[in-house]
Amino acid sequence: MAVQVKQAHSNTTRLLGRRSLLLPGLAVAAGLLVLCLVWSITLGAADIKPETVFNALLHYDSTQFEHLIIRTVRLPRVLSGVVVGAGLAAAGAIMQGLTRNPLADSGILGINAGAAFAVVMSVYLIGDPPMSIYALAALIGAAAAALIVYGLGSLGRGGATPLRLTLAGVILTSFVSSLTTAILIQDQETLDKIRFWTAGSLAGRDMELLRQMTPIVLAGLVGSVLISRQITTISLGEDVAKGLGQNTLLVKAVAAVMVVLLAGGSVALAGPIGFVGLIVPHVARFVVGVDYRWIIPSSMILGGILITVADVAARLVLRPQELPVGIMMAVLGAPFFIFLARWKVRR
Repeated sequence: MAVQVKQAHSNTTRLLGRRSLLLPGLAVAAGLLVLCLVWSITLGAADIKPETVFNALLHYDSTQFEHLIIRTVRLPRVLSGVVVGAGLAAAGAIMQGLTRNPLADSGILGINAGAAFAVVMSVYLIGDPPMSIYALAALIGAAAAALIVYGLGSLGRGGATPLRLTLAGVILTSFVSSLTTAILIQDQETLDKIRFWTAGSLAGRDMELLRQMTPIVLAGLVGSVLISRQITTISLGEDVAKGLGQNTLLVKAVAAVMVVLLAGGSVALAGPIGFVGLIVPHVARFVVGVDYRWIIPSSMILGGILITVADVAARLVLRPQELPVGIMMAVLGAPFFIFLARWKVRR
């Protein structure tokens, strides 16, 4: 135990020494995100020049048609992508750190499916619920799914192992997705209202929806940064964390709330987009190391970049038609999941 604690202190000291390189790296990544956003705004049914985008953002003129398109259609879409990408990536990073499971992701562990089912049920029962009901339903569904998966994964000897959690998440996702599909098939009106949303889509997002959901995701992002040091300690092992005097039960409870806020808010905004929380934290970990004080902020930025680029690709593949970004992420994420399952889990 003493050796493990000493090693943890040594790792922390060494990681602090890298801060001079990591801060500029985050700034570069943030700049790349801004460029991706501008690039995404320029693309559409009618391409718009980058200088027009900057003029619409800095000197908005409602009499100009291009400015109106940028501010009311394209800007809400790209900002929604950033919020969703950051939220899902941060949720995945938290889950991977707490469970020490390389396959942990809100989509794979059933949280996205639970949130989506709750939203579909609210539309089915209420008809046209306000945005506050969307958010509440998504949070309740995400929380319920997280509790069920953890409960199923904890059954038997050894408790909640990475493999058991993954299997429980896959089972719950399949079951809940079947129920969601059954509701949509049975009720044509509900299907017409949220057809694209159920596949994970940024199309048709508006500023009102963005204003409703962003505070929820933002609260989760801020909270995840505040507990990032504790997540780093837990990721080194439960015994190490307790040896350093950490209340692991409290940290896990707070982290679970953050995951529910991040995943629930993201699903309510854009539907169940998978694999973002699986891919991005691994990329961030490869770049910045094992300290979650850097992994989580890096994941937020990289998640925004990934969703923005995937959304652009989804619009260009079948142009002038477009695919939901959730389908594009499935195409990118499935091979990555297979790679992790064969390599990291086996190790």
